[in-house]
Amino acid sequence: MTLIEIGMIGLDTSHCTAFARLLNDPADEFHVPGGRVTVAYPGGSTDFELSRSRVAGITAELKEHYGVRIVSSPEAVAEQSDAILLTAVDGRLHPELFRRIAPYKKPVFIDKPFAVSFRDAREMVRIAERHGIPLMSASALRYAEPLAEALESVKEPYGCDCFGPMALEPTQPGLFWYGIHGVEMMYAALGAGCVRVRVVSHPRQDVVVGEWEDGRIGTYRGNREGNSAFGALIHGKMGSVFADVTRSRKPYYAALLEQVMAMFRSGTPPLNVGETLEIIRFIEAANESRTTGKAVELDLTRREGG
Repeated sequence: MTLIEIGMIGLDTSHCTAFARLLNDPADEFHVPGGRVTVAYPGGSTDFELSRSRVAGITAELKEHYGVRIVSSPEAVAEQSDAILLTAVDGRLHPELFRRIAPYKKPVFIDKPFAVSFRDAREMVRIAERHGIPLMSASALRYAEPLAEALESVKEPYGCDCFGPMALEPTQPGLFWYGIHGVEMMYAALGAGCVRVRVVSHPRQDVVVGEWEDGRIGTYRGNREGNSAFGALIHGKMGSVFADVTRSRKPYYAALLEQVMAMFRSGTPPLNVGETLEIIRFIEAANESRTTGKAVELDLTRREGG
């Protein structure tokens, strides 16, 4: 099997070193074979402390420990790789970074959040379609083993209740920063088709309720109390199954990378990009509801035509 040379864009998140270790180190217990991170562009956001403060250290680690070439532009990464991990932690930058590498027509995984507005997300999907680019974006929590096992045992869930930490970051509005993990778990269980969302918001926590067009209901409780556990209760006709996601033995990133590598090899994304678009609109609507306290319609048909 030919080794896929993988480029990385945006060295400002712990995901970068986790991905490099799992891909580049065959001795790692959860090594994901088939590809290797070979080239990277550091990037970073000067107005985002969690980005700015990480770039130098992560760049040095990738270069010194994993032999990754550091280049001066996203275009150089695209030129020198077979596939791309767009890992930049700042979702505001994703549209422009993706526009710059799209002409190279390489398969791209974009780390969460795909974008921080539905308008940007829709334009990115249109660019991918225009260039014929296999495109995927997901939270690693979507593929966590305990969640996958629970969903295997509940074939047709009518609802789910998810929970996790929900820190807030001003540059990534509302649920786009950490709430997206819980929303992705909800969508892993219920799929696309949500029509409206309502949020009860308090400085200590948020409770998000999504209503699906066929009557299914999903909830996400995001806390700012210090509880870092992730989990989900999946409800089906024959009973309810709890997924203790935090206790997953396999790292979330390994389960995610297995899906990403399958796309890099086949050119077929494991997740329909239409669902990714809906997730971005769901979060956008949830953020509006956090402010107003009112239910907000996703109204996807009208928005996709805009």
